[in-house]
Amino acid sequence: MHEQCVIKDGELVSNKWHTVPKEAPGIPDGEFLIFPLAVWLANQENLSGRNNIGVWLDSEDMPTGDIASALIKLPLLAVNFPVFTDGRGFLIARLLRERFNYKGELRAIGYVLRDQLCFMKRCGFNSFDLRENTDLKAALESLNDFTEYYQTSTDQPQPLFRRN
Repeated sequence: MHEQCVIKDGELVSNKWHTVPKEAPGIPDGEFLIFPLAVWLANQENLSGRNNIGVWLDSEDMPTGDIASALIKLPLLAVNFPVFTDGRGFLIARLLRERFNYKGELRAIGYVLRDQLCFMKRCGFNSFDLRENTDLKAALESLNDFTEYYQTSTDQPQPLFRRN
């Protein structure tokens, strides 16, 4: 069981954030809430300026222009992986980190598997909310499945052939 833990910055930590489902009626009360992008956009006036609000994006929610400019001011952004075969979340993470220079917590949610964590980390994710019944200690170790990479990424801007 998770015991309400997530992997953040290479450590197991207590999860203080609560993901608000798309079907939630109205705006729930509480602290440290992660709203779906559409709900956040519709209620931006009421939710802006709070440091305990995050937003989650679905794989079809590509961050662009003014929306991305507003999103990067939030302390937490989450990207939902609806199924393990949907890789668009990897692109969203790279866009947020590289194009929009997002510095906050970038969390993978949804169908997040241990085998993908190392690659998610390379795309810019620093937080992972894994599926129930996942061995969190093994998942934590998987962040370092590989010691060397040929290509560039958010965590290694130089390709192998340019490094000494």
